[in-house]
Amino acid sequence: MPAATGLTDGVARGVGRTALLVAAARAIETHRPDALARDPFAEHFVRAAPASAGWPVRPGQVPDGEADPLWGRLGRYFALRTRVLDDHLLRSAHLGARQVVLLGAGLDSRAYRLDWPPGCAVYEVDTPEVLAFKQSVLDRVRATPVTERRPLAADLRHDWAGALQDAGFDPGAPTAWLAEGLLLYLPAAAERRLVATVDRLSAAGSTLAYEIKEIAESPEVRSSPVYADARRRVGIDLLALFDGEPRPDSAGELAGRGWTVTVRTPYEFTRRHGRGPLPEPHDALAANRWIFAAATHTREGPAPAPRTTRPRSQRRPGN
Repeated sequence: MPAATGLTDGVARGVGRTALLVAAARAIETHRPDALARDPFAEHFVRAAPASAGWPVRPGQVPDGEADPLWGRLGRYFALRTRVLDDHLLRSAHLGARQVVLLGAGLDSRAYRLDWPPGCAVYEVDTPEVLAFKQSVLDRVRATPVTERRPLAADLRHDWAGALQDAGFDPGAPTAWLAEGLLLYLPAAAERRLVATVDRLSAAGSTLAYEIKEIAESPEVRSSPVYADARRRVGIDLLALFDGEPRPDSAGELAGRGWTVTVRTPYEFTRRHGRGPLPEPHDALAANRWIFAAATHTREGPAPAPRTTRPRSQRRPGN
């Protein structure tokens, strides 16, 4: 059943609509026998929005299976990303980060579906419209979070730190930060502010994971079936939504601020898990990088020398 009129506005267009795309990918993945991640709430989000009510939510509804550029290849990419970032957040929590901040939380349901250790608080930061739609669906299915959940309406292009602290966030405690599928859409200045804010609010032992595209894509890549099918079949022009400014070197910035930074390609995790997308000609996923950073500094002392680890494919011989 679709959500009430007005509640779907935040996910009907623009970047908000991409949250439905990712939810549909998670729904399809949930029903695979070899699922990388499971999200029992994802299909409810997809069916509740008129814009996505007809999209597939099960593998059998995708005629070409994993060969389908949109629901197969891109969908499996989102599933792999979900699994890798789930693992990262849980690892951080078990190492002592009891605050989890999801920046641009979208329609994810990690506060409901992951096995968090006792005492965790999950902050979900997104626009008021996205959070209202999400809450309406969760209420309808009578979902109960498995840990403390604190939704926070904020515009991540502007100042959000004060609202986070007003919601109970403690900058003196280790935090697991996540910006999943967010920085691609932010202006460069907003990305720099976000990184500086995360650094300022992070105690030693905090972690940050996020996704970027490392290089500008060629015309051949920009015309690839992944982008073309998203635009034609579900009305999402990803290339138009990506911010067109030159991207800042956020990994280098974090390293300079005393974080240990590791840069990975999605295909490293495809090999690790034995499932997920593989490289192809004119690859729309080839420039994607997943960044994992750990704060080893303290606010009182000087930052140690920068250290950044690149994917093996980008290291020079002998490194």
